[in-house]
Amino acid sequence: MKKFRGVFLKNPNEIALMRVANRITSQILDALGEAVRPGAACSEFEDICRRLCDAHQVRPAFLGYQGYGYALCCSVNSEVVHGFPTRDKVLREGDIVSFDMGVVYKGFYGDSARTFPVGQVTGEATRLMAVTRESLMQGIEQARTGNNLYDISAAVQRHAESAGFGVVRRFVGHGIGARMHEKPEVPNFVPRGILGLPLKAGMVLAIEPMITEGAHEVEVLADGWTAVTKDRKLSAHFEHTVAITPEGPQILSLSD
Repeated sequence: MKKFRGVFLKNPNEIALMRVANRITSQILDALGEAVRPGAACSEFEDICRRLCDAHQVRPAFLGYQGYGYALCCSVNSEVVHGFPTRDKVLREGDIVSFDMGVVYKGFYGDSARTFPVGQVTGEATRLMAVTRESLMQGIEQARTGNNLYDISAAVQRHAESAGFGVVRRFVGHGIGARMHEKPEVPNFVPRGILGLPLKAGMVLAIEPMITEGAHEVEVLADGWTAVTKDRKLSAHFEHTVAITPEGPQILSLSD
């Protein structure tokens, strides 16, 4: 692979492999979303994830990563990211649940996330999920050759904050390819005093806004993984893996 300022540039064949990995990831997220209901234990979603990885003959990307013990991140309500899909975590009417997962296909990674309502949720929860998804799509629109990396960040931040929501700083998106986390980091806010990176064809980015109902500060619980909002207000998370091409951004993490 070629590199530009430490960022791997993928060729069309490599992007094609990543498209397969991300399509499988998206199809698994489809199945997880269909299984969301009040009373479901989050361990059920882990079982679905592992079963479908086996059916697609792919490896769960998260399982064993830096010691993580699950194939799926399952974060409920104030949990921002990296929540455990355990049996004792049971969904209730009015919750929101975020699924973040990825797979490895022929040496290349897929990575995507979505937030789902559990039964009937509040209007504010619905608005939070909608704005987070919209922020992602506005960021993706800026993932074009000739733009700067922080054009993506600015679009996400502007849309989320204009709606009155917080933008998590502690966790960011990332480059992705033959490793799950590659350069560059893709923040959902514009860092101060740091020059961005010109966007080039062949870059593949996992863009993933994590947006909060209240303040943006988070803390990690004693399990060493689960990140929650400090004020314990709701958080939503949407993510797509996006290839930058001469024709514009291409979302790889789609089911079709």
